[in-house]
Amino acid sequence: MDAPDAIILHGLCQRFGAHEALTGIDATIRRGAITGLAGPDGAGKTTLLRLLAGLLQASDGAVRVEGLDPIADGDALRALIGYMPQQFGLYEDLTVQENLELYADLRGVVGERRRHSFERLLAFTDLARFTPRPAGKLSGGMKQKLGLACALLGEPRVLLLDEPSVGVDPISRRELWKMVGELAADGMTVLWSTSYLDEAERCDQVLLMNAGQLAYAGAPGELIRRMEGRSVQLRGIAGNRRQTLRRALRQPQVLDGVIQGQALRLVLRQAGQPPELAALQAGPDAHFTVVPPRLEDAFIELLGGGPGGDSALAERMPPAQLPAGVDPDAVIRAKQLTRRFGDFVAADNIDFQVRRGEIYGLLGPNGAGKSTTFKMLCGLLRPSAGEASVMGIDLKRSASRARRQLGYMAQKFALYGNLSVAHNLGFFSGIYGLSGQARRDTVAEMVRVFALAPYLNMLAGALPLGFKQRLALACALMHRPPLLFLDEPTSGVDPITRREFWTHINGLVDKGVTVMVTTHFMDEAEYCDRIGLVYRGRLIASGTPDQLKRQAAGPEEEIAMEEAFIRLVAANDRAGAGI
Repeated sequence: MDAPDAIILHGLCQRFGAHEALTGIDATIRRGAITGLAGPDGAGKTTLLRLLAGLLQASDGAVRVEGLDPIADGDALRALIGYMPQQFGLYEDLTVQENLELYADLRGVVGERRRHSFERLLAFTDLARFTPRPAGKLSGGMKQKLGLACALLGEPRVLLLDEPSVGVDPISRRELWKMVGELAADGMTVLWSTSYLDEAERCDQVLLMNAGQLAYAGAPGELIRRMEGRSVQLRGIAGNRRQTLRRALRQPQVLDGVIQGQALRLVLRQAGQPPELAALQAGPDAHFTVVPPRLEDAFIELLGGGPGGDSALAERMPPAQLPAGVDPDAVIRAKQLTRRFGDFVAADNIDFQVRRGEIYGLLGPNGAGKSTTFKMLCGLLRPSAGEASVMGIDLKRSASRARRQLGYMAQKFALYGNLSVAHNLGFFSGIYGLSGQARRDTVAEMVRVFALAPYLNMLAGALPLGFKQRLALACALMHRPPLLFLDEPTSGVDPITRREFWTHINGLVDKGVTVMVTTHFMDEAEYCDRIGLVYRGRLIASGTPDQLKRQAAGPEEEIAMEEAFIRLVAANDRAGAGI
């Protein structure tokens, strides 16, 4: 009979020069279960997965996967594990079918077994109709499904997944989770690395890591129960919820806090001891309601609390000023905005306006048309029809003039990976027209605000993900733009880094900066003042986060933003099918 534990770690250490990436890790991972591997950027998650896959040799300690040493028994182990790396490990210029064939060759899957594996995996991932398509042309969700299919060739007993849902919309995330759940139900051992604590909460067990050490190992429910009574919502807020959050996070009773639509979600240091309502200046109808705790609440507590609500960046920024004559109610304007690629209509008659000092979220499944819309509105893609303008500038006529007045943070890391952090800061300050002492002062300020000093000589491409995002935001803000475009700005980063990022954004918005953001992370969508949901090229729903949740919910039902997203898309499908 097989032992109950598929993976055993004892005293595991990994050093890279003087850096201790893993320190004394002791853990066991059950066979036939989904184990979540969570932690902030740089916690050691990817290093641990590489050790298990035999891609690194441990500095000290022991690793056993199905009783085998990943280095000494590497040939035998490779037949037993499937590994899906964090970076897209497929060949974008090869088709879906060609990628499967290549990985089958590498795994020694031949003959009738090969044919049967392809049929089973293509049906399992619903990719059979896409076999002739180049992998680089797939949507984010389909790329992840193909990566999973390739990792499953050879029918491994252990599946290692490194951030499989980064950049994937809520519908595709749910499909991916369902597929992995079926694999675990059939006896496969799954180790799922993630920055999304709602995913880790679904796992059978969880390993929470921080700074190379294991902070917790066990069932997520046990850790969540420790937080009973300490998670509350502040409802009935009058006035600016961003400023109310800032005041709440200054209170000694509050460990952490985020925006949830028109409410705030706070984590208290002690159950039953919320801050005084008067100190929050939230209005006469403001009140606390206890809500169920989440794994993310416990995770934040393990790390000592959130980053606070005051932005050093926003404090140093002067109020954003619009050019003379610009309508503050239409800083961004789309009117019957349309983009065609041949016969394919990627964006179809999209209409909306964004006001000064507003956060407008553009949501939608992978391939829905939101990125196309986003690129037209920041002057990177010319509309086929309709109107697009920012700050009164027609993007069909003067796209380059508009781009000089806005800040843009791309979905993919858009900086120069082979240049140092210092050289990137210098380059972007120069192209935005800064020179002399003003340029030096601005660069120094960004280095200080984003804590980049230890990384100035490091190549930008080698930065941890959270610091890549900090550098990208710093470069986008060099010229103090009144308008900021953020394309999935926190994809894959941990909750602490995400809060830090939104603290800066909230502070900038209160200074009058207008923000358009795309995101697949629905808790992040709660920060938006209004949301436009794009599906199949059309705007199918629009309103505040709370309005969209009410539109999707049943009577007397409270649902999360992710559930609202999925229901609104499904309702649109049913309406299109005449159901």
